[in-house]
Parts: sequence; structure tokens; C-alpha cells
Amino acid sequence: MSRIIYAIALFWALSTAAVAHDFSALARVLPDDSRIVDEGRAGVRVDLGLSQGVPYRVFTLQDPYRMVLDFQEVDWTGLDREALLQTDRISGVQFGAYVPGWSRMVLELGAPLAVDRAEMKIDQTAGGAQLSLLLQGTDFDSFAAGAGAPRQQGWDLPEPAVTPAQPRRGGAGALRVMLDPGHGGIDPGAEADGLDEKTLMLTFARELREHLLRTEGFEVVMTRVDDQFVSLERRIALAHRAGADVFVSLHADILSEGRAHGAAVYTLSDEASDVASDKLAERHDRGDLISGIDLSGADDQVADILLDIARQETKPRTDALARALADGMTQQGGPMNSRPIRTASFSVLKAADIPSVLVELGFLSSPRDLQNIRNPEWRIGMAQGIVDGLQKWRQDDLIKRSLIGQ
Repeated sequence: MSRIIYAIALFWALSTAAVAHDFSALARVLPDDSRIVDEGRAGVRVDLGLSQGVPYRVFTLQDPYRMVLDFQEVDWTGLDREALLQTDRISGVQFGAYVPGWSRMVLELGAPLAVDRAEMKIDQTAGGAQLSLLLQGTDFDSFAAGAGAPRQQGWDLPEPAVTPAQPRRGGAGALRVMLDPGHGGIDPGAEADGLDEKTLMLTFARELREHLLRTEGFEVVMTRVDDQFVSLERRIALAHRAGADVFVSLHADILSEGRAHGAAVYTLSDEASDVASDKLAERHDRGDLISGIDLSGADDQVADILLDIARQETKPRTDALARALADGMTQQGGPMNSRPIRTASFSVLKAADIPSVLVELGFLSSPRDLQNIRNPEWRIGMAQGIVDGLQKWRQDDLIKRSLIGQ
């Protein structure tokens, strides 16, 4: 039996055995008992100390090479990536919440590796547990043959479903806004000064939601309301499911190119307006990769052509929305980027029939922007600017559409 097949069979057996123990309480990671180290010719050893045993599974993905470990929910508090990762044979590691009730760790592999041995030892007396994996090098063909996310009910991210739009509660004329706090769960986004983008944007999204709900004529839905991972594809599907009239994605990234600072509004384009915007789109889309999404076979060229046609009809409304939001935030004092309206190929903006924009409130790589984003009073002003922009866009859009109808 090849090492790849053996590893797959092994994790199924271990997951089944772990379920039999009926672990129920939330497991906590034990940082002092957790490390990823190079054992030379023996391979790479992954040790995770846990407060109790939990069901888990392991699988690999390619393009790029990744190893994914799924667990029944684990609290990762206190685990530091730099302290955990003690080998250059693993190029990066991410961990965090994935879907409700489940957590994920993703190892970014510098070269193909396969599970040689896997064992979870449970201390029946103290109640703790130690998961140990030994990873050894394998060839490219063997890795490719065993790569891919297994399908198992209860473990997998639900497929985006086409469901009827939610009934409107704010009257027929209410504008339904989908707010999309960037990143979440296993994907922290940008990190600076002990803060991460996913938490800052969730905070701002909640504040913006309250401003909108206190303003007549708005309904609000959100792609996430807590610290959970939501794939880019899922965010778009949720906007369609909610029957959203507009989609506003909220971010605050880190970007070294061009000394980026100040707020900006992005719309979708295959060709980025500048190099920095292109790099930013790459960083955003990388969130799905580092979070262990299997993107193989995701492209459909025929569907893309049809969607591009639909987007051409939506584009003028989207461009007007971007201008209105940028003007609204400018009126509140910004500060705005020197080029406040930009374009890039953000996957999260690819809803063909919903005007969609991505708002960068600022860049955490800018000390001034970071200080602003941490300031509740500044966030109130920016939230009001976005509300004002949405109101202005809505009024103008209704007038333009009525004229087209005539």
C-alpha cells in the first residue's frame, strides 16, 4: 500500500475511533506541547497538544501544495505561528475556525509531503491528548494522485445553494445592503500591532449595520456575524440568496507597494488600475488558498463569458456606486487615498447582477490609518460617509432607471 493511500485510510480510522470517545466540550490547544519540527531524514514531525481528544482528518491539496487538518472545534488561543513552526520545509501555517463546530489547520508545503504515521494519544487520567504526525517527502505524481478534499457529510463546507430571496421587511422601496466583513476564522487577513483585519472589519461592519438600520430605507444582511471562515464563492452566493441590491466588502489590508494609505473604493476589472491594486487582489484571493479550499476544476469558460455579458449591464451602476461612496467618505474627512477609486480583479466582486464594491478603509501598514481604524469616533464618521453615499447612489439610480424605463 502506498504511503498516500495508507495515510488516507489511517485518518478515516482515527476519525472514527475519536468519534467513539464522544468528545463534547471545546478542546483547547496547548501551545507548550505544540510544534512543527524538522527531524532530518526521518521527515517533519507535527505535534499538537490538546486539552482533550477530538475527531480529526487529514488530506492534501495541490496548486499550491498544502496539507489540511480538520478538527472538531478547537480553541487556538495562545498558539503563536512563529513559535509553532520550527522548520523551513513547511513554508507557512494557518489555523482557526472554519465552519461552525469545526476548526482547521493548513500547512503550506515547500515540496510534496505525505503522512507516514499519525497517532492521537489520549491521557485517560489527565484528559489531555497529543496528536502526532510524521510527514515524509514523496514524488509529485504520488502527491497529485492522492490530493483532493474528501467528501464526508458533516465535515465539508456546504455548497452554495440557489434559494429564494428573503422577504423584505423594510418596505418595497428599501435598499437591501449586503455587508461583507473581509476574511474570518482561519483567514485573519492583514495583521499589525497585535490586531488583525478580520476582527477590525467585523467590528466596523457591525457599527455600519447599526447606522444603516437607524436610517430610513435600508435593510442589512451580512456574510458573517462572527469569527467564521467564509469562502469567496460563498460570499457571492449569500448575496444572491439574500436578494441583495448592493454588495459592499470591507477590508483594511497591508500593502508595501506605493506607500499605500487612505481609504479607497475598488470595482471589478480584469486589468488592475495599477500594480499595487493587482498585488492587493492577489492577497485577497490567497485567503481561499491558505484556508484549504480545493479550487481544482473551478473554472468554467462558457459560464464566465455569459457572466461577463451580464456584468457589462451592471458596470455603470457599480461605477456610480463607487463614486458615491468615495464622495461620502471624503465629505466626512476621510482621509482618502490619492486615487480613491481603483479597479482590480477581486473574486469577491464577481456577482454579475449585483453592484459590488470593495472598500479599503485604510491600510494597516500605515501608522495613521491604523490609528484611525482603531478610533471609534473616526469609524463613526466613515460609517456615516458610507451611509450618505448609499443614499445618494440610491436616489440617482432610481432616477436613471426611471428615465431608461421611459
